[in-house]
Amino acid sequence: MAQGFALSALFFLLAGSMSRTQTSETDGPLAAGRQHVMIRSTRDNSLQPSYIIVPPAYNANSAPAPLIVALHTWNFDIERQRFQEFEAGAARHNWIYLFPNFRGVNDHPEACGSEVAQQDILDAVAWTQVHLKVDDKRIYLWGWSGGGHMALLLAARSPDIWAAVSAWAGITDMAAYYREQDRTTQSQLRACMGGAPGASPAVDSQYRERSSLTSLATAANLPIDIWNGRDDDDVSPRHAMLAFNKLAEAKNSPQISSEEIAQLTRLGGTLDRPQPGDQVSDAALGRTIFLRRAAGPSRVTVYEGGHMTMAAPTFDWFEKHIRP
Repeated sequence: MAQGFALSALFFLLAGSMSRTQTSETDGPLAAGRQHVMIRSTRDNSLQPSYIIVPPAYNANSAPAPLIVALHTWNFDIERQRFQEFEAGAARHNWIYLFPNFRGVNDHPEACGSEVAQQDILDAVAWTQVHLKVDDKRIYLWGWSGGGHMALLLAARSPDIWAAVSAWAGITDMAAYYREQDRTTQSQLRACMGGAPGASPAVDSQYRERSSLTSLATAANLPIDIWNGRDDDDVSPRHAMLAFNKLAEAKNSPQISSEEIAQLTRLGGTLDRPQPGDQVSDAALGRTIFLRRAAGPSRVTVYEGGHMTMAAPTFDWFEKHIRP
């Protein structure tokens, strides 16, 4: 998968991070700061790594703190990736920051949106709730690219856990993504799914089950913010718009038409007849918006940009939502 990062401050490689962070045993106390923890999987009993950052102002004797769960991208794991601006935003808000590994790079069957990988994230959230005072009404989920893919799968699987979800450039149709990608990513997908789309009913089932389009309607009452750059050459904005349509269908709301999707997926495309909501400005985003639609508590935005994510609009969305 190509990884073009428009905002390099959001992402960097961290060599030797283990040597600079505290390693916490599963049942040990958590101090302020960034710590590596091992959490036992309830699916296969293995110990799975996560990083957790306890903000400096966290106080076990004060009110529970919100939790933001951040998800790594397609070709990375938590040892080789960090999102500095999201970590800083969590610290400013005095939120706990959780960065689970969920089986690492998407090149083997246990990764790439598998049920085992999904459970790793849920196990990490449950572990954090045991070891820290978490505000259960303010647990937020953010992911970009491969992380956006997983964020939408988890929104569908466990909509009652999250207060809000923010998914940037998330793959929503795995079979379509296979057709859109280069040989390297196609090879990874075959390794994850057991073959190419159409190879067998069992393989096709894997592509369906790991596509959020299959189940996203179950999250129609969850505030989900879906983002995609119009000029994204890795994950087409078609994925975002089709995901929104699943939510809109479940809420009996107007969907994005096939003509509008075609207009925004052509090179430099714009809507022939933009609606009033498509012509709004967003100070947190700071970029031209080509489409913005809402259905129930969720929305989708196609904006001027490529394969990227931004912290400011993500935190702006989260700050507006508390789970009833």
